[in-house]
Amino acid sequence: MKLKQITVSIENSPGRLYEVTQALGEAGINLRALNLVDTGLFGQLRLLVSDVTAARRIMMEKQMPARIDDVVAAEIEDKPGSLAKVLKPLTEAKINVIYTYAFVGASAGNAVMIFRFDDNEKAVEILLKNGVKILDSEAFGMLDS
Repeated sequence: MKLKQITVSIENSPGRLYEVTQALGEAGINLRALNLVDTGLFGQLRLLVSDVTAARRIMMEKQMPARIDDVVAAEIEDKPGSLAKVLKPLTEAKINVIYTYAFVGASAGNAVMIFRFDDNEKAVEILLKNGVKILDSEAFGMLDS
């Protein structure tokens, strides 16, 4: 129930995000989710893509360091307090959220949260036990999960 996310370190300069997205597009790789975080001279670009293995190979060929991490995609209600409700049992179990990002519009009336936890396995178990829908690679149209 985990997804493979590619994280690419890119220079914080004009055109670098374009370079990544252009290369992936030319290779026929579709972006499913994207998050870019500024860390000073470099940014951390987190991507869910249709073909993780090919995307990583392309980034490495372009000499852009890329790694693959396991993340969890959870569907939650798009209304005030929903995220807190989902986080409460995780907090009680002392599960730490390393990072998260979200998007809406993929599922009627719901938001999709992408999480990286300090213990993804235990987090998935707790989320499922609490009625949270976990999305798999098929839901994202991803080849590699």
